Parts: sequence; structure tokens; C-alpha cells
Amino acid sequence: MSIDLSAATAFMATHARVLDRRRFHHPAGGTSTAALLAALDAYRNPDGGYGWGLEPDLRSPESQPGTALHAFEVFEEIGPATAPQAAALCDWLDSVTRPDGGLPMALPLTSTAGTAPWWAGADPAASSLQITSVSAATAHRVAAHDPAVAAHPWLERATLYCLDAIGRIRERPHAYVLAFALRFLDAVHDTRPEAAGLLARLAAYVPADGLLPVEGGTEAETLRPLDIAPSPGRPLRDLFAPGVIAADLDRLAAAQREDGGWTVDYARISPAGALEWRGHVTVRAVRILRENGRL
Repeated sequence: MSIDLSAATAFMATHARVLDRRRFHHPAGGTSTAALLAALDAYRNPDGGYGWGLEPDLRSPESQPGTALHAFEVFEEIGPATAPQAAALCDWLDSVTRPDGGLPMALPLTSTAGTAPWWAGADPAASSLQITSVSAATAHRVAAHDPAVAAHPWLERATLYCLDAIGRIRERPHAYVLAFALRFLDAVHDTRPEAAGLLARLAAYVPADGLLPVEGGTEAETLRPLDIAPSPGRPLRDLFAPGVIAADLDRLAAAQREDGGWTVDYARISPAGALEWRGHVTVRAVRILRENGRL
């Protein structure tokens, strides 16, 4: 099953924020690395962190741990080029890391307008495996081509926290915690000898069909195989039979809407956030389909 790339391009031009439009065109050379970084800089604060709705459901302007993932996604996408902003983000993350090495889900918000309750109600004094693992996983992928990120002490602190916290899991965690912990273990699989054993342990919590209903989410909210293991040739892919991945790629391609974009099955928190998520997941869908030989 193929997608309509022209329709996706038109959707991005019509609906997406500038950052995701730049990301959409960057792989084909339609956007320079400098232009992509300039779009990301619009969300950057003087402290080196990111806010201002870079995470669409967290619209407060101050820097937040929950935005780091999205910034690291851009730093990964510009590879093999590097940006000093990536190491500066690690500096900021190091400054807000808890004593045990974990990041809080969120810091105190200066504004809760348009922001999801899981951000607004987060405990800033508690470390979150969910946010630390997904941020560290993406940072490790940046570190593969950015020596400054690879050598940064924050990444080592976060890595040790995640390995310890994952090692203490004794029952199936929340769907997002499970998916992000698995992504983290996949990212460090080649550099941390304990990762393979931990990955095998967590794999027991993933059903063969790869469907993880999200506790507390919308009725339709479910994480799927490509949400857990989007990239071919990685250890995470071994969790799923080839037919499961092929079927999920078919599902992803078929999920393109008539307007050319993709949408999400989780709660819409604000009108702007809901539309921004559509641009973000459209970039992600096209990237996954291309990476898996469907484009």
C-alpha cells in the first residue's frame, strides 16, 4: 500500500507549524540544516532549554524536560551535522536532573492554559522514568554523530538512572513507560552490556500483536508495533514477527486522511495543540514509511 506524498506535502503547507514543515522537507534537501535549526530556536529559552509549546500539549513558555525529546529529534535529523544547541540542552537538563539521575515529568508551570493535566499535575520533586528514558533514548541517537552529546555527563547520569529504574520493574508498567523504556534499551543496546538482558525481561510485557492500550487515555488510544520499534535492523524489531510489522506498515499507510495528513488517537487538549500534533505525526509517518522501504 502506498501513500499520496503530494497530498501530504499539501497538508503540511496548509496546516503544519513552521518547525514541522522544515522537518518534512529537510530529508529531500528542501530545507537547509540552518533553516531547520532556526525554526527550532524559536522555542528555545536563554537557559538552553525549550518551551513555548514545542511539546504541543505543554504550552507554557519556560523550559521543560518534556520538550527535550522534540529538540533531540531535530538534532538527530540533522546528522551527521551537529549543533551547539544540543550540548547546551544537555547542560540545561543536567541542571534540573534530580539527585538520583532522573528528570521530573515537569517543572512548575508559569501558565497552565492549553496544557494537559498530566503535565500540569506532575510532581517536580519526583523522577520520571517515562520522560527520562524517552529523552535519553533520543539523545543517544544524537550522540551517535555528536561527540559533545556523547561525552556529556547528563547523558551518563540519565543512562544510569534508566538502567537502574528499569532493572527494578517487576510488573507491567504503563504503556508509555514500557514503550519508552524499550526504546531506551534499544538505543543503548550496542554500548551497555546489561541492556540485552533488560530488553529480554521487558519483552515479556509486550503481547505478540504489539498492541498496548494506554491506561487513562482515550477509548481508542493504543500504542502499536511501530510506536515501539519504528526502525528496521534494530534489536527491538526482534520482538515482533515480520508479518506483524508488515501489517502495521500497511495500517500506517492506510491511516493517511483525505486531506493528506495523519492524525492522533489521544486526547485533544487545545485546538492549536491538536493541529500541531497532526503535523508532527505526519512527519513521523512519512519518515517511518520511508525508513521501512515503503516510499
